[in-house]
Amino acid sequence: MKEVWGIYRATEFSPNSVEKDKAIMDAVAQRLQQRGCHVVLLTEGDLTARLTTAAAWPQLVVSMGRRQHTLQLLEQLHAQGVAVVNVPQAVAACSRSGLDRLMRRHHLPAAPMQGDHGYWVKRGDEAAQCKADVVYAANDEALERCKADFARRGVADVVVTAHVVGDLVKFYGVRGTGFFKIFYPGDDGESKFGDEQINGQAHHYPFAVEDMARDAETLAALTGLDIYGGDSIVRADGSHCIIDFNDWPSFSRCREDAADAIARCVLAGLQPSDKS
Repeated sequence: MKEVWGIYRATEFSPNSVEKDKAIMDAVAQRLQQRGCHVVLLTEGDLTARLTTAAAWPQLVVSMGRRQHTLQLLEQLHAQGVAVVNVPQAVAACSRSGLDRLMRRHHLPAAPMQGDHGYWVKRGDEAAQCKADVVYAANDEALERCKADFARRGVADVVVTAHVVGDLVKFYGVRGTGFFKIFYPGDDGESKFGDEQINGQAHHYPFAVEDMARDAETLAALTGLDIYGGDSIVRADGSHCIIDFNDWPSFSRCREDAADAIARCVLAGLQPSDKS
């Protein structure tokens, strides 16, 4: 029987989403157990103790962890041949500033730097942990105040992009499985910080979903993520730009289908000698 460890995300990285993040890990664990795995579920804080007391390493770790210490421990396991999804290097690559540079270097559709409809100021070193980490500034004066507020909080790494007018579209994907779903948060009212209100009610502009999926899969491959999600803006002309990209979202709008795809993905990620 394959030993699998599942790592829940620390609560500071699940603002307003603790139960949703827990639910997707639980759903994946259920699928893996149904496929003959022995699954041990741990918090990020449990991982150190488990490593020191376990009789043997697991064959697979599925992790939503984002703490630096967690990533360091997972990197050590991965170096010893343990399959890890998402790999820690990929999670570390998902800082906003790193993603912004990566997208522009590879000519993926990022938000423009300048525009006529305000700006977004976002924490660049880590994923957002509170509403103050993602702020809309309506004009240049507000932009300077926002940057000063970040500096007062000790956040020196920020990403500033122009606000893009259009439909906000959330996407969820599992790389290499064909699983890619889109949703309009303005339709269902589900929100983490309420920032979707800036774009308003969706117009449902026609666009090529396959193009968005291709760009998202490309970015996932560039970072090394297998399980990913993000936000795009679809303009009136059908063009899109990716404004957010992150490792292992909650998949709350499509949890059951996502759990099936994630289970297939992580089992395929086992070392060849471990595959049944």
